[in-house]
Amino acid sequence: MTKDQTKQTIGIGVAGTGFIGPAHIEALRRNGLKVLGLAEETLEKAEQKAAELVIPQAYGSLEDMLSDPGIHVVHLATPNYLHHPHAKAALLAGKHVICEKPLAMDTAQSAELVKMAAETKLINAINFNMRMYPLSQQAKAMVQNGELGDLFILQGSYLQDWLLLPTDWNWRLEPDLGGDLRAVGDIGSHWLDLLTYITGLRVVEVFADFKTFHPIRKKPARPLETFTGKMLTPEDYVDQPIHTEDYATVVLHFENDVRGVLTVSQVSSGRKNRLFYEISGSKSSMAWNSERPNELWIGHRSDPNQILMKDPSLLVPSAQAVAGYPGGHNEGFPDTFKQLYAKVYDHILSGDSTRTPDYPTFADGHYEMQLCEAIGRSAKEGNWVKVE
Repeated sequence: MTKDQTKQTIGIGVAGTGFIGPAHIEALRRNGLKVLGLAEETLEKAEQKAAELVIPQAYGSLEDMLSDPGIHVVHLATPNYLHHPHAKAALLAGKHVICEKPLAMDTAQSAELVKMAAETKLINAINFNMRMYPLSQQAKAMVQNGELGDLFILQGSYLQDWLLLPTDWNWRLEPDLGGDLRAVGDIGSHWLDLLTYITGLRVVEVFADFKTFHPIRKKPARPLETFTGKMLTPEDYVDQPIHTEDYATVVLHFENDVRGVLTVSQVSSGRKNRLFYEISGSKSSMAWNSERPNELWIGHRSDPNQILMKDPSLLVPSAQAVAGYPGGHNEGFPDTFKQLYAKVYDHILSGDSTRTPDYPTFADGHYEMQLCEAIGRSAKEGNWVKVE
């Protein structure tokens, strides 16, 4: 049986059909994999979404999907508070799991999932897709090869504007659904994972400053779908106190005495989804911006600065491996999902549970939970907090 034929024997189920669930499905199909089932909170919603996405089987709950012996791998694209119970149930049902971040609501939950995944020897992955941009792989190789010299400073930001207005609303604003950290947990975790991955350095301690610019937001009185096609009036909203951060700046002390600073915001007008980092070393620097993901800036003291364009012929082998198109053919956000799942399913197809994963796992998700808890504690106490 060929590898492509073997792919067709894997039964994949996806739970959750908001923004990110369909992104999982598209990426799986681009890898030649079939999504057999879709689970939602009600059977009616699952059947509607399955028809829209041309998926043969609909399930009214995750439990129904897990009880199907034809499902071997589960993708969890559900709200944050469901990640831990859903991942736990999937592992107990003997399914491989790919989970959206955050892995859980706290470190006790995420540690439990890491332990369970190790005990069951099932493949587990967390969706830190930013690692799979070709130039993320290139940056990692350059840092690890010593091209930047000794690292001095890691700085950057992750900025968005989708919660700029007091009338902007999403379930992530509610701690019971999204967690105690919002901007840091939702987007800051991507930056922290990416810089940890590129540099290989862990964070030793943190000092954080938070701000909620909209302490009261206007929450739609009914589901947003109710308002489709009409302008909302003041009577359509209710006041909702907000207890999570719109903004955070975190000062970071890394291993090897490397210094860092990260700013995250979901209220920065004009910044749609911009992850930016700059790494300064004793020989040179580099900078990258996710809104221009096919360009890597390389800075020098005594030579002209460079812009390295994404072109497989110019990249190291690890970056070539996640570049699907020739130079001049831009690759972006959806391609990172494709490349991440290519690695995960190659591992599943190998049948070798002892192989070292070349993708982010539950252990990486647990580490980000440890970082986030330290950051949240620092913002609350107003002092430096060591990362456990």
